[in-house]
Amino acid sequence: MKNRILLTCVVVILFIGSAVQAQYIVKPEKGYSQEIGTTVFMLENLKTRITSSIKNLTKEQTDYLLVEDANRIGAMVYHLAATEKFYQVFTFENREFNEEEKAKWDLALELGDPARKALVGQPIEYYLKIWDEVRNETLRLLKTKNDKWFNALTKEKSMNNYFAWFHVMEHQANHMGQIQMVKNRLPK
Repeated sequence: MKNRILLTCVVVILFIGSAVQAQYIVKPEKGYSQEIGTTVFMLENLKTRITSSIKNLTKEQTDYLLVEDANRIGAMVYHLAATEKFYQVFTFENREFNEEEKAKWDLALELGDPARKALVGQPIEYYLKIWDEVRNETLRLLKTKNDKWFNALTKEKSMNNYFAWFHVMEHQANHMGQIQMVKNRLPK
């Protein structure tokens, strides 16, 4: 009887383990071409992981400054949105920010001391909403393109659109680590 219970437990653990592993399969999102859909899957995965780790922060935690020349979590989220917005314009419209867009996005795009002083006093929901709006536009625009466009060179011919969006993704992954580091050092 004891062996039968032990065997049943092992089978259940193996079954649960294999089911959990199946959740970690990169696959293209429906409604997109193959390569764009795969990139969308990864972009969304990163955004979901970042959002879920910070969505319950207080305003004080959102504004916490680890060291004098660091960036606040709220500012980093705004920075992610600004960077993604820049690559929307760069890849879909073949241009850089115009003056109106610079006025709206440059502070968050550049960060540094001006952003440290200005990007405070908002709840985390404020920054996440901005990023949600930018992401929704990214997803809408990517649905209008195919893998031929994704592999085409940008206007400057320095990279293809695929690499531009890969860079957005790696940029988000980099800041995910920074955000987690700051979050782990929040005062108790």
